[in-house]
Amino acid sequence: MTASAASTTPSRRGLEVIGELVLAEVSRLQEGYRRDRSAAVSSLARLRRGAGRAPMSTPDLWGLIDLAPLHDADCMRGEEAMEHAQNAVFATLALYALHQQSRSDGMHTNSRAGELGRAVRRLMPAGQLDEPIRKRFVRTGAATDFVTLTVRLRELVSLLRRDGIPLDYALLAEQLYRWQRPGGRQAVRRSWGLSFHAAQPRPGDGDSTDSSQNPPEDNAQ
Repeated sequence: MTASAASTTPSRRGLEVIGELVLAEVSRLQEGYRRDRSAAVSSLARLRRGAGRAPMSTPDLWGLIDLAPLHDADCMRGEEAMEHAQNAVFATLALYALHQQSRSDGMHTNSRAGELGRAVRRLMPAGQLDEPIRKRFVRTGAATDFVTLTVRLRELVSLLRRDGIPLDYALLAEQLYRWQRPGGRQAVRRSWGLSFHAAQPRPGDGDSTDSSQNPPEDNAQ
């Protein structure tokens, strides 16, 4: 990330350093990709190779992202916190790169509809639950290690790309960081479940929503 890119990307209230970093990077990459700039297209192609893989096992990606804001942040003191932050940043950007592939419209959104649960709910017709998709969502929330989580997120992102449904990748990055911290898994899982049931139907899907089910995370097998 260049200094000029960071300075021209608007910040968002409520985001922490990881979210701000990912917001700046995704905004830069998304604009470049949609304008067919070779540097952005090449960076996204390289980042895609990391989707669903252990972030630090793909050294080819390390030079693509400027992590200086993490090193400058007081909240990232300590080796473990920094490792978790880097995992979150690289995993999120790899998922975004997969999501944006072959899509002319931007697959990052700042809208509340971009939280994972809301986005997954929009894969389904209003008032109905698509059981295979719901089970994939449940399995994602039930992941017990970070690599498994990213593999299952990759499956969901592939479905979202198919239907052209965007995600809020700045928020996802913060959630992936929190997921790795003590007590964070349950908090993130709860947020995804609540947002799933708060989702609005896609235009043309109808006006009803299904609120009769328990949050998906409560039904994990």
